[in-house]
Amino acid sequence: MDLQKAIAEKQTELQIHQFGFTTTDQLSIHQGVRDLCEMNSCGRYGKSWSCPPGVGTLEECRDKIMKYRNVFVYTTKHDLEDSYDFEGMMEGKDAHEEISRKVVACFSELYPGDKLILSGDGCDRCEQCTYPDAPCRFGNEVYPTVESYGVEVYKLAETVHVNYINGPNTVTYFGCILY
Repeated sequence: MDLQKAIAEKQTELQIHQFGFTTTDQLSIHQGVRDLCEMNSCGRYGKSWSCPPGVGTLEECRDKIMKYRNVFVYTTKHDLEDSYDFEGMMEGKDAHEEISRKVVACFSELYPGDKLILSGDGCDRCEQCTYPDAPCRFGNEVYPTVESYGVEVYKLAETVHVNYINGPNTVTYFGCILY
């Protein structure tokens, strides 16, 4: 089965802006990305199963990544009123997560084997996350962020030839399916 062709045929239906494929040995995994997480600019560090330290150490994340050979990368692009449109960014994040669920379902039909799913900007499905006291209420339906695994997204974009930035007054979110 040609996954690339199958995804290309469903790209518009799935609302994927751009996509590409690479291998896990081409991913740049770096402590500096995790250091940015620890700075807690998004407010989720230590408060969510989808972000550090809930996802595990960088070494544990690297080990999980390296269990797979291939990576499907996809982006969603969302228009903003202006570059300070925080509400639009959050609406884009929510839309990305909904699109991610559709992408994962479609990909799972095409490739039913084991996979690791990484997505956008952290989970905020629950008013109060169960982290660290109890398992996630949504289990495998909540995906860790790409950055929480230490992946340098701008290098990933270069590797698979997709845009990291899609112009002024837009926000772009990334997702990966490792298989």
